[in-house]
Amino acid sequence: MLKIPDMLLLFCLVGVANALYKQWIPDTNYENKTNWDKGDIPCGNDIVQFSAQRKVSVFVETTHAVLEMRLPVDGEFMLNSGAGFYAVSGQDPGCGTGVTTEFKDSESLQWYDPTLWQAAATLNDLEQGNFLFSVHEESVPCHYDDVVFKALSSFRVDTSSSHSSITVKSVSVLGNTFTTQSDFSQYLSSSLGKLQFHGSSAVAVGNPACEDPSGCDCGNSVHHQQICSTVTCDSPNCKNPLRPTGHCCDVCGAIVTLRFDDGFNLQTYRERIRHLFLALPQYQSIQLGMSKVLKPQRLMGIISLGTLSEIQIVILDGEQGIQSAALAQDIMKDARSHGSNLGISGVEIQTSSEETGDSAGLAVGVVFGVLLLITLIILGVLVHKGVVQMPTLNRFKNSSNMPDLGGPLDHGFDNPMFDQPTMMPDIPSLYGTGVSNSISMTQTAVHFVNPVYDESETDFTA
Repeated sequence: MLKIPDMLLLFCLVGVANALYKQWIPDTNYENKTNWDKGDIPCGNDIVQFSAQRKVSVFVETTHAVLEMRLPVDGEFMLNSGAGFYAVSGQDPGCGTGVTTEFKDSESLQWYDPTLWQAAATLNDLEQGNFLFSVHEESVPCHYDDVVFKALSSFRVDTSSSHSSITVKSVSVLGNTFTTQSDFSQYLSSSLGKLQFHGSSAVAVGNPACEDPSGCDCGNSVHHQQICSTVTCDSPNCKNPLRPTGHCCDVCGAIVTLRFDDGFNLQTYRERIRHLFLALPQYQSIQLGMSKVLKPQRLMGIISLGTLSEIQIVILDGEQGIQSAALAQDIMKDARSHGSNLGISGVEIQTSSEETGDSAGLAVGVVFGVLLLITLIILGVLVHKGVVQMPTLNRFKNSSNMPDLGGPLDHGFDNPMFDQPTMMPDIPSLYGTGVSNSISMTQTAVHFVNPVYDESETDFTA
């Protein structure tokens, strides 16, 4: 049974939505040092330059002094209350000798780049920086996620993909949240919307929230190749690197796979793991991502049997995966102890440090299967070379194809039903002289008599 703290946690989290908030990281803000090629915000002795052919929407939060400003053909400044520009007569104290600084290009920032998004369970977590770790596919907004662009900020994002639209639950821009497609389409058609969103795919809002307590599949697997094309993978420094479902790179850590039934609640279980384990001092450096995934099932690795829904928990610790393996063991023990109350019907783990638990049993099964396959191959080779003979079933052939029997025949035993002296008097005896028999065999045929129909002593040849 669940302990009292576990029950309180469960009741507090009933009804919590499974969708996440995905926030776009880059911006086109004037006050962001990383947006300038000199790595600093322009001051009164500097010449500010925007590429003439670039389209950009720049958010300006405060006032700034400039010596000169060169603007693009198609661009826009969004001025916060009290923000603006002014020229300084003479030299701007503390600004140096002055340089020409250029605003960086933002055309190449792609929607399907997982490194450009942050995820959180709530808006409050976004503000406080309590971000969640996700595999690469799920770092990009999923179909049922709420997309957030910072309120006091502007941006430019390329939405190009192989599909005509990108479906999400909602989009928040400049503090305004769009939940219906008609309102958001009107914003996208505005001059500001065209500067912020560009590309071949249109962002569509209004997708319903995930109503399955066990979670919903992200839906980004169709974009896996495009997502991974933006990711640079480091070489893992561990014994047995793992590749989680939906991830682009091999990692050092652990993967816990849960099989679940109707009583499982993903958000409740996520919070359970956070409170029971991630709050412990030894797991402070752990990154943990949890989601529902669809794993393809194949017979003998060839025949497709559809997909199976599972809960995948990816655990990383940035080292050899030792802490990840320890946490995976703790999660497995907890799931086996309280699984019936949590809606968990089975659990398996894989670790990059060593084989443990159910993963070791899986490895034994694989080895056994390989040995069986090798045995069958060796047996086939021995049979082919004649070293081993397989039993065969010989059939009687037509008399014209029957070879010379040679030597005496073994006649078996007498049949009292047919071995009568009065039957088949014209057929030579097989047993010697003086007795006529019902069956005889020659080099050309086998003769027999049917006592029911043999009134005219008719013989048949087989």
